[in-house]
Amino acid sequence: MQYVPVKAKDSEVLMPTHPNKAGMLIKKGLATPYWSNGFFCIRLNYNPKRRCKQDIGVGMDTGSKREALTVKSEAHTYLNVQAKACGYVGKKVEKRRQSRRARRNRKTPCRKNKTNRLSGAKRIPAGTRARWDWKLRIFDWLRKLYPVTHVCVEDIRAGSRQGQRRWNASFNPLQVGKEWFYTELSQRAALHVRQGRETKDIRESLGLSKSSNKLAETFDAHCVDSWCLAYDVAGGDGIVDNTALFCIEPIEQKRRCLHRENYQKGGVRPRYGGTMSLGWKRQTAVKHPRYGICLVGGYQKNRLSLHDVETGKRLTTYAKTGDCKRLRRVQFRYKEIGSVPIKQTAMQLTLF
Repeated sequence: MQYVPVKAKDSEVLMPTHPNKAGMLIKKGLATPYWSNGFFCIRLNYNPKRRCKQDIGVGMDTGSKREALTVKSEAHTYLNVQAKACGYVGKKVEKRRQSRRARRNRKTPCRKNKTNRLSGAKRIPAGTRARWDWKLRIFDWLRKLYPVTHVCVEDIRAGSRQGQRRWNASFNPLQVGKEWFYTELSQRAALHVRQGRETKDIRESLGLSKSSNKLAETFDAHCVDSWCLAYDVAGGDGIVDNTALFCIEPIEQKRRCLHRENYQKGGVRPRYGGTMSLGWKRQTAVKHPRYGICLVGGYQKNRLSLHDVETGKRLTTYAKTGDCKRLRRVQFRYKEIGSVPIKQTAMQLTLF
């Protein structure tokens, strides 16, 4: 059963409530429904006097392709999130470097090279920073839904190469990003770090198994480990009471590109990239009379391009702005697996 996140009138995050109780509060006018990246929530229209809270732990199993997070208290498992890792930034940085080097070799007027101000500075590579910042943004989103008190992360071993001074000078990028991530987490909640063998011991002691298919959208692919980590800090009876998944994927923005890689006939480069379409911020959720809830993409002349929320597939390129009802921006694509989608319940009908 999926519990509904609750906020007080002063925006303090409270314990989640039963869906039936949330519907009753909305019907009586004591709460207002709202959406947070595809997740149904309510905001109380009053400030309750008693605000009893339990310890809620977040188990986090990081990975190179997929990662899992589980929100759990001693009594309930509130949410299992399986996220696709953010791995496209490093490739874009490499492509940008190649394009810059190619332009330097052309016989065209150019300014004199400036001094590299980042030379010798201690910084995190762009691709590494994007990977770990994506994990941190997911955790911050969960903190807006639930009063998280503990976070347990499975540690990643990052070895250095012996005999290579250049590599050891900056150490492993994985280690640098991990240390930055742990520092940020410790400022938000009580941080607990477990080794991979400890996670395995917890999983085997509970009689749980893990799938060998790491790309499968199932509970036993990754979320079984994140559930074990959350169980380790939150406690409980050791029985998995919620195996539904909330799968999310980062949205790759096509930034404005002034210099295209391929030569254009006549020397006129076409419009490419950007984050605005006819005054609408891209990746804004809108409601269309024909296509339902979808996301804003690019545009042609005076028509918008609409995309599916779950798959990102383009639905149409001929949508009028007057037919679209603006809802709110979303931070990632999402879909639910193993439970009744909230968008089909009566509670969503009260919002739109």
